[in-house]
Amino acid sequence: MLLLLIFFTLTLLLAIFTLLPLWRYEVWWVRGFDFPRMQLLLFSVLLLIVGVVLLDFSEPTAWSLLVVNLACFIFQAWWITPYTRLFPVEVHSAKHPDEHNTITILTANVLTPNRNSAGFIELVMDSKPDVVVTLETDEWWQSKLDTLEADYRYAIKCPQDNLYGMHVYSKFPLSESRVEYLVEHDVPSIHTLIRLPSGRTIQVHFLHPAPPSPVENETSVERDAELVAVAKSVAESDLPVIVTGDLNDVAWSATTRLFRKISGLLDPRIGRGMYNTFHAGYWFLRWPLDHLFHSDHFTLCSIQRLPSFGSDHFALLTKLADESSKSIEQEGLDADVTDHLWAGEKLDNIDVNSTLTPK
Repeated sequence: MLLLLIFFTLTLLLAIFTLLPLWRYEVWWVRGFDFPRMQLLLFSVLLLIVGVVLLDFSEPTAWSLLVVNLACFIFQAWWITPYTRLFPVEVHSAKHPDEHNTITILTANVLTPNRNSAGFIELVMDSKPDVVVTLETDEWWQSKLDTLEADYRYAIKCPQDNLYGMHVYSKFPLSESRVEYLVEHDVPSIHTLIRLPSGRTIQVHFLHPAPPSPVENETSVERDAELVAVAKSVAESDLPVIVTGDLNDVAWSATTRLFRKISGLLDPRIGRGMYNTFHAGYWFLRWPLDHLFHSDHFTLCSIQRLPSFGSDHFALLTKLADESSKSIEQEGLDADVTDHLWAGEKLDNIDVNSTLTPK
């Protein structure tokens, strides 16, 4: 009886944690359960194994608990399976890319108190990206990163001491560059055009919205509004588009899926892996927080998570090939009427500076 009670309690908790994210309430303690789907799936597997081995199946309650656990397992698997090799890739692999039409971007949340700038710069030198975007960079980090300017002639700098500073260093020419504050007055985003060696121009947006948390924003309203605003903007662009950064949301959440639906952008991780970038210090608590999405103009040359350099995030290195001149069929998620209504609600929840929303 005691075993059954313990199993009942754990199954009840699993069911609550599994179903809670379906509630669209935007408070942080609800949205937080968007994140640990892999951990909850593994917990479900453990309970299933324990249940099969130890429960007395002459009791109908035991069967009921097993069914609930199995349902939770299937539900969690539905969300995360696209980020495994069991699922078809969404973005084609580049077969014979023209190097003049490729771009390699290193996206890294450096963690402001982290002082291992030498380790990060070594990471940049080893990986040799065309563009480096750093998040959580303040004046101290800027003084260290400026050593990159010998190789990265073009830069956009927005140092801040509130964990939302951003810097972009590029080997390729930048134009029409802007630092914007789309939702919160102290949370910037960077928007620019990049000219590839071939002469083609692409549009790139670097984002780092504030997360829902008890110590920052109590709800996800601000984060979601920024993501939807940018999604609506890039959906109207005729240029090849890349959006990258620490979105403070997991790849499989309903809001990130909404971003992909409204923007029409693709996720190169689909069918390849999760590429969990946070938390670098705890192997058992990791999920994909740092993202790169792109329009269907691009195919994927490579994507990898780089070694730790002292931050709580791993850096993400992605190489894309602009194959606009070729006929490539790639499809992501489609938005329906319900999705557009939900996106509209998210923008209605907060005052988005629409005059600054990138076009």
